[in-house]
Order: sequence, then C-alpha cells, then structure tokens
Amino acid sequence: ITTDLINNPNTASGSEADKDEQPFFEFADEVIDFGTITQGEIVSKTFKFRNVGKTNLIISSAQGSCGCTVPDYPKDTPIKPGEGGSINVKFDSSNRPGLQRKAVTLITNTAKGKQILNIKSIVIPKS
Repeated sequence: ITTDLINNPNTASGSEADKDEQPFFEFADEVIDFGTITQGEIVSKTFKFRNVGKTNLIISSAQGSCGCTVPDYPKDTPIKPGEGGSINVKFDSSNRPGLQRKAVTLITNTAKGKQILNIKSIVIPKS
C-alpha cells in the first residue's frame, strides 16, 4: 500500500484534526466466543466490519496475542467509505486447556491508530 492512499489528518499535521473526516471501524462484534471446544481443534470465525468514516480505511497489520491466534485481513486493499470487510481469525487449541482469552490487534490509519478484537473459548482436555 502506498502512502498516498493513507489520509489521516491527525498524523499528517501533528495536531488534533476533525475526527469526522477520518476512517472509522464499525464492527458487528468485537468479541467472538468459540464456545466449548476439544483440545487440539483448530477453529475459525470472522469479524465483519464497515468503514463508516469519510476516507479510506487501511489495516497495515494484524497480530494475534500468541502464536495460537492467527488473523487474516485485507492486506493490500483500502476499504472505502461505506464499504465493508472481514478479518478471519483461526485459533489452535493444542496444549491450551481451560478458559482461553486472546486478542487480535489491528494497526490502522484511524484516529486511535489501532483496534483490538477479542476471542474466547473453553477448551476441554482430551481424555
């Protein structure tokens, strides 16, 4: 993604700009519950969002809080105002019994600069 696609008045000018002019996430859910799963299962679900701001939304990176949580996101595609996108998150429950809470951190060109999504699950050990 080239820098000319990123339009964030806060970072461009170094001063507080009109946040209404910037890209902004609207998520259907910011927490996804995988429910009860058996240890060793690999499960995935999708976070759906829309850009409800007035400029292109860019996700420059997405990182899970551990290697067991892997996000897939729109890497080279700006999300235009009014358009939607999705972030698919896989969770590998191997060697992770009990209650699990993991985070996915998105680095973006929004006013906040990042967005945190959460997943949770109860992992039952194999018998």
